[in-house]
Amino acid sequence: MKLTCYLHEGWKPLIRPAEATREWMTNTPESFAYRCLPLSIANAHGWEILSAGACDACWTGGTNTADVTIRLPPGSDAHMAPVSIFGQGVLTFHIFGIFRTPPGWNLWVGGSPNRPKDGIYPLTGVVETDWAPFTFTMNWRFTRPNHWVHFDAQEPICFVFPVERAALEEVTPEYVPMEAAPELLRQFTAWSRSRDEHRARMERESPQAPAEKWQKHYYRGIDMAERTPIADHRTKLRLAPFKPGTGAGPEGARASLPLPQARPVSLAKSAESVAAADHSGDAALAGDGLALRKRDWLLDAMERQQELSPAAAEIERRVGLGREEFLVRYYAAGRPVILVDEMSAWPALSRWTPDYLRKRIGAARIEYQGERSKDERFEMYKDAHRRELPFDRFIDLISAAPGNDAYMTAYNSARNAAALAPLEADLGFLEKFLAREAAAPHGMMWIGPAGTVTSLHHDLTNNLIAQIVGRKRMKIIPAADVGKLYNHRHVFSEIADLEAAALEPGRFPLLAGARIYEVTLAPGEIIFIPLAWWHQVKALDFSVTITYTNFLWPNDGSRGYPQG
Repeated sequence: MKLTCYLHEGWKPLIRPAEATREWMTNTPESFAYRCLPLSIANAHGWEILSAGACDACWTGGTNTADVTIRLPPGSDAHMAPVSIFGQGVLTFHIFGIFRTPPGWNLWVGGSPNRPKDGIYPLTGVVETDWAPFTFTMNWRFTRPNHWVHFDAQEPICFVFPVERAALEEVTPEYVPMEAAPELLRQFTAWSRSRDEHRARMERESPQAPAEKWQKHYYRGIDMAERTPIADHRTKLRLAPFKPGTGAGPEGARASLPLPQARPVSLAKSAESVAAADHSGDAALAGDGLALRKRDWLLDAMERQQELSPAAAEIERRVGLGREEFLVRYYAAGRPVILVDEMSAWPALSRWTPDYLRKRIGAARIEYQGERSKDERFEMYKDAHRRELPFDRFIDLISAAPGNDAYMTAYNSARNAAALAPLEADLGFLEKFLAREAAAPHGMMWIGPAGTVTSLHHDLTNNLIAQIVGRKRMKIIPAADVGKLYNHRHVFSEIADLEAAALEPGRFPLLAGARIYEVTLAPGEIIFIPLAWWHQVKALDFSVTITYTNFLWPNDGSRGYPQG
């Protein structure tokens, strides 16, 4: 079955397969709400249309259109904002697309299931989308007067899924005594008895493992005899995203999402460097060259396929991201994300001025990287740059001399752990993502002035980089582009600085095909850098950063890493 969204000039609706997670479900103890499979399936049972921008709205309680006030952030596109056109305390979002379903199919239109919003409620409609040449609106009705409601940019404002028009009218509802179905009665009785026994056992034993606290018959799709009655039981839905198509009508629909343009495949330097072997008569070397070119073709093709998702057009900033969604959508998938407001309650964000740090740590001796400006390969040969100073003198040094010469880095963290331990009292802990049972549960600290640079490289672990003080500009490149980055030695690129004025494009021609994301990480933001993603970092201000690798999930990507 095809669900088409036809677009007029300038229409760019943001549509995605609905997410199964909900913040309130994630925040239940042990995330137990996800044990209710019907909830999770309903959450993902369609496509979400996202708000084009942020807005605030308030209703006075009256029935006129003027009784709703809408405020937009500076610079917002008013054309994309919600409006008040119906009165009765209704806020209206225009949906920029004409949907088409097959004959006999409607579109159910409403709010995302199980996503309550204080002070306002999504209204529901069913639209005949197999013929109507009209757009529809998504309407929300205020439930409380004089209460400001906020919608974030890219917050779900509408939820749609197809329903067959005649199906309900063909249903014949009836009541039947359960005794008329003896096998059903037997299984129900067994289930009821089992449930009572399970509850009694939980009260007696209070098991510690979450998996032991609930029965899983429905979740697993099995009956009381451990049989699987149906072959298409679902524990999750995998809906396809909207993508460019030709449409079935004369309109010739364009893509329903602003997708990045696919880049042409380019050969990696590693393949380029051995290409001559294909003509040298050495069959073994020729085979190696072909294998490298196939590797680079595959990596590039896979990354271009990732780009079909609107989420891949930029590195997302997420507020209130739940543990399960982080695992599935970012950690397991190997995609970066910026987490916002996870550290908002940490005292360090407001306390850690250079003066506070100097007084808190005092003259405790610390290790840092010094005289880096004398060596273009200061990262590669960092052992040669180990220096020591009392901490208060180190703060005086970097306060007086901005630049890349002196920097306390994660490489110095083991040596500095004891000296910096008093600062841990100002930190929270990211329980949703990190394990306390680790050698360094509070991470590895970086302290330096404006102008410090971390050269282009990749890591052998997944990293959370938490920005406590100051801003950092980051250039981030997918792991799939390794063949375009002139991997020089170990995890370093032959290109030390992507921003270097002397960078010669002719010397590194493959770099032009690399996908480079640029983000500025602000205080209080955390970025997840997946295993093997390349990145370069420059501090724009005096900065303090903490890197964490002690995730709740395996983080052993270095295992089997080929040295060289």
